[in-house]
Amino acid sequence: MQPVVEKLSGLERRVDVVVSLADVEKEVQAQLKRVARTAKVQGFRPGKAPLSIIERSHGPGIRYDVINEEVGRSLEKVLSESDLRVAGTPQLEPKTEGVDEGTLAFSATFEVYPEVEVPDLAKLEVTRSSCDVSDADVQRTLDILRRQRAVYEAREGRKAGEGDRVTLDFVGRIDGEEFEGGKAEGFPFVLGQGRMLPEFETAVTGMAAGETKTFPLTFPENYGSAAVAGKTAEFTITVREVAEGVLPEVNAEFAKELGQAEGDVEKLLDDVRANLEREIKARVQARTKGSVMDALVNACTFDVPKALVKNDAESRVAAAREDLKQRGVPNADSLPIPVEAFEAESQRRVRLGLLVSELVRSADLQAKPEQVRARIEEFAQNYEQPAQVVAYYLSDRQRRAEIEAIVLEDNVVEHVLANAQVKDEAVAFDELMGTN
Repeated sequence: MQPVVEKLSGLERRVDVVVSLADVEKEVQAQLKRVARTAKVQGFRPGKAPLSIIERSHGPGIRYDVINEEVGRSLEKVLSESDLRVAGTPQLEPKTEGVDEGTLAFSATFEVYPEVEVPDLAKLEVTRSSCDVSDADVQRTLDILRRQRAVYEAREGRKAGEGDRVTLDFVGRIDGEEFEGGKAEGFPFVLGQGRMLPEFETAVTGMAAGETKTFPLTFPENYGSAAVAGKTAEFTITVREVAEGVLPEVNAEFAKELGQAEGDVEKLLDDVRANLEREIKARVQARTKGSVMDALVNACTFDVPKALVKNDAESRVAAAREDLKQRGVPNADSLPIPVEAFEAESQRRVRLGLLVSELVRSADLQAKPEQVRARIEEFAQNYEQPAQVVAYYLSDRQRRAEIEAIVLEDNVVEHVLANAQVKDEAVAFDELMGTN
């Protein structure tokens, strides 16, 4: 007889599970006899204690386990016969009304996976991004590398400007009182690197060694220190030194310092371009993938199991706590991080995951071994010894699985691009790299 499945709301279902007390008792007695063969009971030789004594000491625990096992088997049978895919863990409640003598009955409430229908890809509108690396982009990147290796030389009478290293003393006061972290002597920083608040850098700009200035500064409302956030302080600064950054020449020595063993400047420029092109390719792919995934998930409205959303949100809370710990935040384990803050995004992630899985299945988009190897080899080019990286990934199942997941997503993106309405978009280098 086909089990009766009660549809509650959305994806929630309920079925009744019945187990025979006789079957339970038969298994309990069999396990008690097995325990009795080796049980050590005070006053009896090992294995010679009466079964009644073994029943008193071991019976409740064995009976509890057997009932759970019988209920689990019975529920599995009901779910299989009903062809239901359960999402999450079923909740069991004992039933008493209408239960036949000699049986135990439970109501199992659970969620099922939704029927996922892939949207009509031809109706999707997606954007495919592209970006070219120019000679100017290579030169700007080279200039950044030079600035990172600048040597600072003090200049008497020089007025501080962007790129200069300024060494100064400062003291800040709020309502006439000094505050923690608002005072330093011989403090160096480079103008334009964003280490100090914009108002502070503006005040320092144009000053020379020996000059003093007093100015107000209002801390942002979201400033890292709650004690001063949103408050206005009065700072007094005295510049000790203004040093100009002297950039290294682009020569053989500079090329060697950046890893070009032969000191060949032209090869260095080629390496810089190749690295930029790899980075640009990765960012362009990520931007295009984001457009594709947004189009897919926005085209679907099917329900998602609450249990899966909750699990995803809880995992994100755990990840957030771990990130706080890594940053050295005290009491990260006890800080209030509401699960609800992640629910909307978790619901989107679960829906997208179910949709992508169905698309992979229906369009046969599984990652092929040759695709995985090619992606590993491409990734390995970022390292000095690519062959070792390839061997490592191919021999480590977990690492290989990470690449397989990336390839699978790539296959989904390419499949959607081949069938959707695609708008090609050229993205500026600075915009893509976030240097605007």
